[in-house]
Amino acid sequence: METLEAILGDSEQEKGKKAIQVEKTLEVKIDEGALLASDSNELNLKQLRSSTDSYLKLLARDNVQLLINKIWELPTNTVDGVTVAVMPAPKYVLPRALPVPKPKELTKWEKFAKEKGIQKKKKDKLKWDDILQKWVPLHGYKRAQAEKDKTWVLEVPDNADPYEDQFEKLKVQKSERVAKNEFQRLRNLAKAKNIKLPKAGFIPTTKPTPSTLGAAITVAKSSTASLGKFQPKLPKEVTAKNVKEFTPGNKKRKLPMVKPQVEKSKSIEMIDTILKKKPKLNLEKAVDTQVHAENKKENDSKPKKSKKPKGKKVKKGAKGGKFRGPKPLQSSAAGGKKVKAKAKVRKGGKIKGGRKRR
Repeated sequence: METLEAILGDSEQEKGKKAIQVEKTLEVKIDEGALLASDSNELNLKQLRSSTDSYLKLLARDNVQLLINKIWELPTNTVDGVTVAVMPAPKYVLPRALPVPKPKELTKWEKFAKEKGIQKKKKDKLKWDDILQKWVPLHGYKRAQAEKDKTWVLEVPDNADPYEDQFEKLKVQKSERVAKNEFQRLRNLAKAKNIKLPKAGFIPTTKPTPSTLGAAITVAKSSTASLGKFQPKLPKEVTAKNVKEFTPGNKKRKLPMVKPQVEKSKSIEMIDTILKKKPKLNLEKAVDTQVHAENKKENDSKPKKSKKPKGKKVKKGAKGGKFRGPKPLQSSAAGGKKVKAKAKVRKGGKIKGGRKRR
């Protein structure tokens, strides 16, 4: 037979356990894919003010219980002898800190390849050369060396100048092809970014127009430390238009586009710093402040000594007035000769008329 104490102990354990079924006035919206439970029921303000911690813990426990109940209802699957639940796709869309990056615009060649159905194929690194009778790389310094070995002699056409260097002509043609390809690449980039370019190329202006001069003056004025605030205006000066891109202080710096993974990690780090209530402790600084406080306490407890310097006492002379320098030479009434005045001796033993020590 069970004792009374065992029965009472079992009843106390059952009281401590919470119920699995939770009843709410409004149904809690649960997103199993994001493991999110959204409770739109009103809070009990009396309980919240009287016992905040216990009320919030109870509320969180009930909502988590509802979420776990939904997870147990999900279909299961066995993987490597372990039973796992098949999670559905999340319904709730998390807000982004930055706008969604725009898709990169296709270049002229990419549009053409998409229309014609041309797919990028992996090219071979080596190619068989029938003249040299060996495998030649398609890229690198060995390819250039193979071209030299193959074209060690060139035939001069009938309509060409017999004194023209055909090898130099090939070099010039190659450099022109490279420059043309680079120019075409830059034009494609400008077209992708909606930058307007002249059809005939960039023609340099020999004579500056009034609009270009006005733009140059406006940009030069705003290039000072005060951004042109204290620069005087010319008599018939007109403020140039469409120069905000070139003047400092007017540009709105846009934040660079961040990858979704980087943005997600930054958001998680920010949330972690907010949720972690423990402040960051600088151990070295704390030790230094403690040592400084102890040293200061010891110094304050010690008796203060007099600041008078020790040494032999010296007898002081009589106090004198300001140093006025030697008297000017006096002329005698009879002969008209100049007589130098004698220096007076002070009581303190110092002679008046000497140099003043500093």
